Amino acid sequence: MNKLFVSFACFLITCAVYAQDKSAIDNSRIKEYISDFKKDIRGPYRDIRWFCDDGTINMPKEPCEDGGVQHARYKDNVIALGEKSHVYLGQILASTAKADFWDQTNAQSRLKQYIVEKYLKSVDDGWIHRRSQYYRGAIQVEDEQAWGKDFFSWLLKNDDYIAKQFYLIRQAVKDIPHSEDTNVAQLMRSQSKVLAEEFEPFMNLRIKIHGQPEPSDIEKVKEFKASQASKLTPGLNKQLDELVDTMSDYFEPVHIESLSAYVSALTNTEIKTKLNEFITVYQAETTATKIEGSAEIMWFIRQNILEEKSAEGRLALFDLSLKLELLITKQVSDYPADTLEDLIGKVCYLSTASAASGYTELWEWQEINGYLAETENSELTLETLHSILEAARKQLEWGTGKNSAVFGDVVTLYEGFEPLVHGFLDDRIRGSVALPLGNSIGKLGTFISAESALSNRVLNLDNQSHIHGLNPGYAKGKLVVVEGSGEGMDVDPNNIYVFDRPPSDLKPIAGILTVSEGNLVSHVQLLARNLGIPNAAISSDNIREFKKYSGEVVFYAVSNKGTVIMKQESEMTADEQFLFSKTEQTHDMITVPVEKIRLDRTTILNLREVNAKSSGIYCGPKAANLGELKENFPDHVVEGFVIPFGIFLNHMKQTIPNETTTYWDYLNSIFNDARQMEKDGKPAKDIENFQLTELSKLRKLIIEMPLLDGFISDLEGNFQSVLGTELGETSVFLRSDTNMEDLKSFTGAGLNLTLFNVLERNKIIEGIKTVWASPYTERSFKWRQKYLTNPENVYPSIVVIPGVNNDFSGVMITKGVSSGNTDEITVAFSRGVGGAVDGQAAETWTIKNNGNHHLISPSREPSYLSLPSTGGTKRNRTTFETPIVNSKTIATVNAFSKELVEKMEKKGIEGPYDVELGFKEDKLWLFQVRPFVENKKAKSSTYLESITPKVDLSKKISNSTAL
Repeated sequence: MNKLFVSFACFLITCAVYAQDKSAIDNSRIKEYISDFKKDIRGPYRDIRWFCDDGTINMPKEPCEDGGVQHARYKDNVIALGEKSHVYLGQILASTAKADFWDQTNAQSRLKQYIVEKYLKSVDDGWIHRRSQYYRGAIQVEDEQAWGKDFFSWLLKNDDYIAKQFYLIRQAVKDIPHSEDTNVAQLMRSQSKVLAEEFEPFMNLRIKIHGQPEPSDIEKVKEFKASQASKLTPGLNKQLDELVDTMSDYFEPVHIESLSAYVSALTNTEIKTKLNEFITVYQAETTATKIEGSAEIMWFIRQNILEEKSAEGRLALFDLSLKLELLITKQVSDYPADTLEDLIGKVCYLSTASAASGYTELWEWQEINGYLAETENSELTLETLHSILEAARKQLEWGTGKNSAVFGDVVTLYEGFEPLVHGFLDDRIRGSVALPLGNSIGKLGTFISAESALSNRVLNLDNQSHIHGLNPGYAKGKLVVVEGSGEGMDVDPNNIYVFDRPPSDLKPIAGILTVSEGNLVSHVQLLARNLGIPNAAISSDNIREFKKYSGEVVFYAVSNKGTVIMKQESEMTADEQFLFSKTEQTHDMITVPVEKIRLDRTTILNLREVNAKSSGIYCGPKAANLGELKENFPDHVVEGFVIPFGIFLNHMKQTIPNETTTYWDYLNSIFNDARQMEKDGKPAKDIENFQLTELSKLRKLIIEMPLLDGFISDLEGNFQSVLGTELGETSVFLRSDTNMEDLKSFTGAGLNLTLFNVLERNKIIEGIKTVWASPYTERSFKWRQKYLTNPENVYPSIVVIPGVNNDFSGVMITKGVSSGNTDEITVAFSRGVGGAVDGQAAETWTIKNNGNHHLISPSREPSYLSLPSTGGTKRNRTTFETPIVNSKTIATVNAFSKELVEKMEKKGIEGPYDVELGFKEDKLWLFQVRPFVENKKAKSSTYLESITPKVDLSKKISNSTAL
């Protein structure tokens, strides 16, 4: 027998060149591979071999003597993709090492890719397996199922995996073969999608099947086939028949008694008894009662799964939970919702099932389930109904956020070479109890809006109750819908953007709507609030509906109470048109104050030498207010020093090498020339392009600018005297701090550069120049151009402080950001350093003066930054099973906020305040305080007030009200 004595591990690195070359393969090349695989009868595979238990690989007709499996080998470029780009295509489970597939080091990427590829295969005729799905022997179903059972037996022994990755594991149990079950729901959606793409008249039925599938849809498909008979090809007829068969399978009722098979695998007698009681009692109950009981048992499984100690029993509980969810989704259309009481009950039980499915963590559900509990009162106030609706919306929004947090990294990876992956996140939601939950919330929201006279009027979108405003304001512009990540894209300041995931470095735009709202106190949110840019949160369903209006000019407004209006330009009223007349469109411009500035200070300042009065004189407000914090809270602020405005100007007055002009004269000439172009009637876009081009040149010149010898000596001396080490031995943050930040009506939050944890001497020196250059970036320039009359008089200072390697960090606002209440504060935290400021989905709370606290949103950031002692930053992964903030943190922050307000107001520094802070081993560290600036014009706009109805929250509504 001819045996190839090559281990499977070695097979994975067949070509030495792939093992040596670790550079990632370009996305354009991966696209070519995918195109080739689709055409190849073997797809991503090379040939078929026997893989023996003793490590040998045999030819197809030479079975293993002592056990093994037969399947395909990967093509060389497939192997290279795994090695160079960590992209795994056409994964065959049999013979794959379990730990490699779990891929703990890479946040379970290989497992997620397996699930994503399964989706792509379902929506694209096999995807890379278009022809290889008929390659006999490439994949053996029975071997894949056996491997799946073995994998879960290995995985589910680990309590920590289940506690931290419950949602992901449950999704894996749904898709990794380990029994005869198939994902019929996904197949039904995929078949209807393909039909609609091939035959456009089927689109309305496809939308119905994707949005609100019901048993009656089977007859509608049959009727459609009959009515379109003359237009259907044999292929379309076959696809419609297959869809009808799939739908019949899907809507075949789940018989509760059939669930006993899963219970027999359990070893925990208490769990076993509870489940057997459920099966016995609920067999003869009504559909509504079965759904309610199923939701409660799903939650029981979620809470108690770790009490079952056998891996086989735990797998049975996951399977049972999925079966119960299927029972609910199949029969939910039969759940009565004729009265308000019925609908609230339906929302309650579907929310419970959603939490039980892992869309929220155990502690997160405990924060909101009290608002969703069924009530025995015969009447409910509008205030109570709003609380129920808000809690249900949170359950849905947090769930979709959890789905994105878990799978987002792989979706982003695949977006580079396969646009079809855009639909994956949505498909996960549509294949779960979250779909009927969203429909029920929409119905409840519509009822409450009508009773409150608080209705959105957004184009002709079907379900508008999920839309709610974040910032008040109004805008007119072209509507642009951006699917997937918006990172790195160019935006037009005159457009209104609908984002699936907005970029963290967003430049000014006319208006924003986003599925992922990030957090209320991120830099982008604060800037939008400051400039009166209307901003609203929407659902993933809404974004698809907006697509048909993409490219049209629309009017968009968000009221002070969060109601949203959007209409086509032709439908604008005279009052709305007047908002954009020249007299109304102008806003108050700001002149950066320079009358007090002291530019003759050309030596470094100790942080202890500055306070709030130094702002705009020697340094910017970051340094001044941090000095103020150091003075008032010395144990909570690190030591540090400040490079004042004068040192920057001293360097800018040098002559540019090989030129006759100074850096400073060059800067001023850019703005003088722009003003002359404006006088000459040049188009605004041409003037802006000229400025951006010239500022880009200036930025490069500043970065290359020589530093003065006297300044270098001063820098070395301050490292010794203030930080106690040589320059290059202590890592520091270099924070840009200009005189254009924190003005009375402009915050400037996050516009300029902070360099994290810089250690090496040369990097600190080069970093100083890079920070000096940062106010002249396109983003910083465009934001401040909206407000400043004298942008050439922007002077940067730099705050130099050592970093604190926080356990978690974030932002505190000393008022309710959403409510506007002054008797509460808003805090947002993310794990690690630099938390909650760059659009992160941070854990956000409101805390009342009396200590009562309310969770606005949990964190949905799957990674965070830490500060290694070697300098730079390190990216770490995290999970969500425990909250970031505990009761001790809440008490500490609440007490500090009161002390801060008292001390700042005594100094005459007006609030509310925006504070950046962090915690390390329960100790509070302060990094910045600034005024919290809101756009008062937007808040007080007569028009916005006119579209904000007054709501009588004490109004009572009968629970028996017919819907």
